[in-house]
Order: sequence, then structure tokens, then C-alpha cells
Amino acid sequence: MSELVTGDAVVLGLQPARLPSRALAIAIDLAVVLTVFVLISIGLAVATVALDEAATAAIAVATFLLVLVGGPVAVETLSHGRSLGKLACGLRVVRDDGGPIRFRHALVRGSMGVVEILGTFGVVGCIASLVSARGRRLGDVFAGTLVVRERVPTGRAVAVPPPPPWLVGRFAQLDLSAVPDDLWLAIRQYLTRMHQLDAGVGGSIAQQLSDDLAGRTGVPVPLGVPAAAYLAAVVNERQARDVRRVMAAARRGAQGTVPAPVPPNAVSSVGVQPGWPQPPGAVRPVEGAWSAAAPAVPAGTSPAAAPDGPLPTGLTPPAGTTGFAPPA
Repeated sequence: MSELVTGDAVVLGLQPARLPSRALAIAIDLAVVLTVFVLISIGLAVATVALDEAATAAIAVATFLLVLVGGPVAVETLSHGRSLGKLACGLRVVRDDGGPIRFRHALVRGSMGVVEILGTFGVVGCIASLVSARGRRLGDVFAGTLVVRERVPTGRAVAVPPPPPWLVGRFAQLDLSAVPDDLWLAIRQYLTRMHQLDAGVGGSIAQQLSDDLAGRTGVPVPLGVPAAAYLAAVVNERQARDVRRVMAAARRGAQGTVPAPVPPNAVSSVGVQPGWPQPPGAVRPVEGAWSAAAPAVPAGTSPAAAPDGPLPTGLTPPAGTTGFAPPA
């Protein structure tokens, strides 16, 4: 039960691998390693045919250690616990706390594997895995590691139970910025499994989590509020804030897509300026013709110096202009 809230609460999501899947992964790894070992041994035998027996034996021992021990250790270290066989079977080697293994873990596992897998043809490893509650062999026990399943069937997500109605909204002013993610994860894991725990164990876990949460927020737990109800109410408040934050961001994004207003001078003697939406009722100019929505420019006047507003009475259009509609 203590694993529910230890460390980063990662252990809660791990499923230990059992003997059949581990045996298949080891068989695949051994097939690959032995094939490489045989090929390297044949090449070295041809290359060292002129050496004496002592040198040949030393080379054979070094090849055995480098290929059958150093190879798996290097692969597990570089791949963070995923060898070829484990990758094919969906397995992975992790630490007891759920973190990735390092070189020292892989070295201990590889060294013990020579004894319990190669030395005894896997008999010791099978017995240790069957006896262990989490399917660990001796190498895992000495290295502090665990082989877990990475590909597990996804089930229906368990929702966090709602708080009592009289606690909804009571912690709206609570500062939750200092609460770390691992504490939120531990609280959520407890709330979704609290009905599966023993009453005494569940109560102690809820009290510890509520004390940690109150220490992070700086506000003590209100008197008379049960620890589990307090946790549910604070988690509900955090979820409500997340929903409001997402909705506010969505509204800001929707407002950002509204077309910009059309400036008063958007329509000129060359029609509607590019990049602006066309205002209602505007007449799109025809090439080679004057726009009815734009005023005419007197002869000898540049477009930049053209006056705004309607033309004065009696002003005639420039010579050679077609399609001009004189002002009323």
C-alpha cells in the first residue's frame, strides 16, 4: 500500500513482467548474442591460427566476456533497459522506483546473468522469477531493478470522485502555484483507489497527503473537514481553474480571427486597398474604367493631391476618359 505515494508515484502504473514474456525476450537476446559470438569466434580463429594455445585461449576468454557480458550491458545502458528481445516483447528494465537504469544496474544484471542464465541454463533464473512476487531474478534483486511491461491494454480512465457539495468553491482563493506535479499525481492516484484500500491505511495516506498539500499552499486544512474530502475539493478546484483557463484561451483565439475594421480611406481612386475586407456597397473598379465610388481627379493634378469629397459643380472629366459617370 505504501507504493501508492512513494517517490514520483510512478510505480503505480507499472505492471511487472512474468516468466513467459521474460523467457521469450531472453531467448531472442541469447539467439542474437550467440550468433554474433560464433561469427566473431570464427573470424578470430582464422586470424589467430599462427598464435600459440595460450594466446588463443586468452583471446577466446576476452571475446566471451566482451560479447556475452559486455554486449548486453552496453545495449541495456544505451537503450535505458530495452534490449532487442525486450523491445520485441514490449518489456523494459527500470529501477525499483520506476526510473531508468544506469550502467551500474546493467553491469550487475549482466554479471549475475552469466551465472543464473548461462551457467545453469536458466534454471536458477526461472526459479527465482517464479518465487518472486514481482517476477524478479537474482540479477534484478542485487541490482535493484524490475522488468515491467510497456505495452499494456488501455482501460477506461477512472475519474476522480467529486467533493461534497458543501465544499465546492470553498477553496477558490487558495494559491496552488507551489504544489508540484508529483504531489498532484499522488493525490489523484489515491482518490481513484481510496475505496480499494483498507480503512486505516487509506486514512493515514489521506492525512499525509492533506498535510503535504496544506504545507504547499500555506493554508491549514479547515477544522471538521475530512482529509479525503479536502483532497477531493482542492483537486476539483484545480480542474475548474484549468477549464476556465482553456475556455479563456479559446475565446481569445476566436476574437483574434474577427476581420479588422475597414478604415475610412480604404476606397480610393484605384479601388479597395489590398489586405482589407471590401466594405458593403463598394463598387469594384473595372480595368480601364473609372470607379463610381471614387472621385475624379482634375486635369494636371496628381492623384496624391486630389481633393477628398465630391467634385465641384461644373468640373469636367479629363479628355479621353471613358466610363465616367458625372456627379449629380
